[in-house]
Amino acid sequence: MITLILGASVAHAETLRIGVEGNYPPFSQVAADGKLSGFDIEIAEALCAKMQVTCEMVQQEWDGMIPALNAKKFDIIVASMSITDKRKQVVDFSDPYYDVPSRFVAKEGAFTGYSPEDLKGKTIIVLRNSPRAEYIAANYPESETLLVDKETAVYLELAAGRGDIGFGSSVVSGESFLKQPEGEGFAQVGEAIYLTDSTDGGVGIALRKGEEKLKGDINTALSSVMQDGTYTTISAKYFDFDIMPKSAQP
Repeated sequence: MITLILGASVAHAETLRIGVEGNYPPFSQVAADGKLSGFDIEIAEALCAKMQVTCEMVQQEWDGMIPALNAKKFDIIVASMSITDKRKQVVDFSDPYYDVPSRFVAKEGAFTGYSPEDLKGKTIIVLRNSPRAEYIAANYPESETLLVDKETAVYLELAAGRGDIGFGSSVVSGESFLKQPEGEGFAQVGEAIYLTDSTDGGVGIALRKGEEKLKGDINTALSSVMQDGTYTTISAKYFDFDIMPKSAQP
């Protein structure tokens, strides 16, 4: 049983409330009828099945995701949250459940390189409060930045001409922008960039600090779905390449 709720609820012992965003295709999105879908959603459902609990999906804006978790609006976050040392100061993480690099996206032929010198004085569009935004601030101090509230808005703003180059998930830019009509004339620029600043790296499931039993149960369920083929079956619906973190590969 999967229930979508739009705010806090009182959960019983066999219910796991899961914070999701719903605006990050192909990882999570909401259809016109309100139904959630995407890789993150299916992974969450698979974990609930393994743990034999009922899922309650709680939609939450990205900027308030960690505060809402710590305020007990939900129990865990399954929302493509990168594991970083900064975030680990305020929440715990499961083992990583996927890992994809970041890429720059720009008009075809607009840039021959993407070094700090190449992008000096240019406006880079990036998701606020993200490791990518921190990376741009640290490495491109002479560039302007346009911070947006949603990953998909990086490419909407880029297509509208409100920035020179976007920086985001290679998967989201490839699947949700470059393969769509609005992405015509744009291309990924330069090499894939991994932003890992932690020994774990990748993307994990966030939970409140100190909840070691829940963390252990999640990691056990995650290992199970990776080993029994469930993960591969889900992943193949959305990607034509392997996003399983290297640490989990046989």
